Amino acid sequence: MQEKLRDIARFDGPSSIVVFLVALPLSLGIALASGAPLMAGLIAGVVGGIVGGLMGGSPLLVSGPAAGLTVVVAELIATFGWKVTTAITVAAGLVQIGLGLSRIARAALAISPVVVHAMLAGIGVTIVIQQAHVLLGGSSRSSVLQNLTELPSRIGALHWPDLAVGLVVIAVMVLWPKLPAAWRRVPGALVAVTAATVLSLVVPMNVERIRLNGSIIDAIGLPEMPTGNWGAVALGVLTVALIASVESLLSAVATDRMHDGPKTNLDRELVGQGAANTVSGLLGGLPVTGVIVRSATNVAAGARTRWSAVLHGVWLLLFSVALSGLVEKIPTSALAGLLIVIGVQLVKISHIRTARRTGDLLVYAVTIGGAPAGRLGPNGRRRLGAAFAPEERFGHAAVATMPLTENILLSRHASDASAYQSGGRLGMLRRSALGRPLARVVALVLGQRGPAPKRLAAVRADPRALLLRQRGRRGLRQQTPDG
Repeated sequence: MQEKLRDIARFDGPSSIVVFLVALPLSLGIALASGAPLMAGLIAGVVGGIVGGLMGGSPLLVSGPAAGLTVVVAELIATFGWKVTTAITVAAGLVQIGLGLSRIARAALAISPVVVHAMLAGIGVTIVIQQAHVLLGGSSRSSVLQNLTELPSRIGALHWPDLAVGLVVIAVMVLWPKLPAAWRRVPGALVAVTAATVLSLVVPMNVERIRLNGSIIDAIGLPEMPTGNWGAVALGVLTVALIASVESLLSAVATDRMHDGPKTNLDRELVGQGAANTVSGLLGGLPVTGVIVRSATNVAAGARTRWSAVLHGVWLLLFSVALSGLVEKIPTSALAGLLIVIGVQLVKISHIRTARRTGDLLVYAVTIGGAPAGRLGPNGRRRLGAAFAPEERFGHAAVATMPLTENILLSRHASDASAYQSGGRLGMLRRSALGRPLARVVALVLGQRGPAPKRLAAVRADPRALLLRQRGRRGLRQQTPDG
């Protein structure tokens, strides 16, 4: 026991502080982009760290609010209000627990990579368009169309101090990865936001700053039940549950590839994520997912056990209770600059080239338009389901070190590729009443229009064939993924 405590103090304690420093500005920025109370982001970070860390099946995965859910959450808030959105988060968590207990977690990994990449890019474009108004000294509008049409007038009336603060953050975030490794031990997001905040305080600037209504304890509030429109509520619950589940599971698989320790129990991880979302919603927090940015930071900082994720949640809680006044010094344009960089990083040229090489460019183009289309205003809200995609999910450092979905997809090890190539997984889903609808979704995303086993037989023989499934017979004959 004493040896275990020494290991936690030696490895997990320091790494948890590094993850905390990364999570703090991101949690605030994601809450801002979602249109939720800023403390809701910190609540989600605390719950994701403590509940997700203790109950999840991935020892080094770190959970919290993620950029990939901002579009969905913003739409839910615009449609139902914040309190009902937290109730939807609770229900989504219960759905995740049910899926985890049904032991069908691996089937969620069968999402086509081009769909994942395109939806990440679509969400990134939406975030950039939305936060451009805040960067210029204004406020974001309720829809992408409004943000686009009003952008020229916003540029004509830009507020120079806000723009200067935001550009400082963008410059630091872009230049930080180019600095020596010793400098990069400090999280770039923290340096960027701190530098911009200090600049705005030293140089007299009339900039809008974050406003909090009390501490994190004051922000805790129970959800409210919706009074109608139950079909849209059910769609919102399923959307949040599926996005959060796929994002968390893909992030867990990516994290496993970064270390040599115990690997993830995916079903337990799904139950843990569901428990975290249930608790977060009950306390008035944002939806929670496993986040690859924080997880990669956790591994790089030398974490050994799940206690690093748990302690990072404890540090967030202590900061939110005792030092929330410091948060109110941060300019909103600084967080806008941070979110713009994150949004741009979600759009990857390498993914577009891969889609073009494999003949999926049209699928990519249609899918990337799904996220902004869901924010086109009252009529666009009916398209909420088009925002089905996982997240931050592959923003930042982790993607630079490993192309997640391709590595899983092209792995020659049956254990890694089984989520994609096993017809038995879909068969298992189809044999249960709970899994049958999910099996249809998986089959649709994979492009299966008929019985799955015959189409999956070729994939068993060659996992690379999955990349080319949507190309058709001619594409399979003429070209391989290696070009």
